[in-house]
Amino acid sequence: MAELTTIARPYAEALFRLARETGSLAAWLETLTNLASIAENPEAQEVVANPRYTAEQKQALLLELLGGESRPEVVNFVAMVLQNRRFVALPTVALMFEELKAASEGQVEARIETAFALTDAQLNALTATLSQQFNRKVHAEVSVNSALIGGAKVTIGDLVVDASVRGKLSALAASLKS
Repeated sequence: MAELTTIARPYAEALFRLARETGSLAAWLETLTNLASIAENPEAQEVVANPRYTAEQKQALLLELLGGESRPEVVNFVAMVLQNRRFVALPTVALMFEELKAASEGQVEARIETAFALTDAQLNALTATLSQQFNRKVHAEVSVNSALIGGAKVTIGDLVVDASVRGKLSALAASLKS
C-alpha cells in the first residue's frame, strides 16, 4: 500500500495542478475514476500486462474504454502511465486526486467505525466536532463494527483516532507487556 502511494502521489499532484490551471477538476476526476475502474478489472490487467499487445494497442483500448476520449492531456497521460508501467497505481492516483480536490474545496472525508449505530444527532455532533477540529467540512462514511466493543474509530487521511474499547484494551495490553 505504501509503495503504491509513493508511486501514485506525483501523478495525482501533477494532474491536480494541471486540472486546477485549466479549470477541469471535475472532468479529470471523472476520467481518473473511470480509469481506476478499468485498472481494477482483472481482464484489463491481463491485457495491459500481456507483451503480445503493443503500447499503442493498449493505449487505444484504454481510450476506447474511456468512451473514445480524445483530449490531448488524457491521451498523453494514458500513454505515460502505460510506458512507465503504472497501470496498477491508477486507483490510488484517482483516490489521491479526489482527496486533493476535496481539500482544495475545504472538505475532508472521514471514515467512522462505531460499535453501535449512531443516531442522527450523534453523527451530527461528531461531524461538527471534526469539522471544527480540522477547519474543513467533514463528509463522513459511517460503518458499524461490533468488534470494537464500544466507542468509535475515526480515520481522516493518514490520521487515525481510536477511541474504541478494543483500541484501549490493545493499548493497555501493549503497555503491560513492555
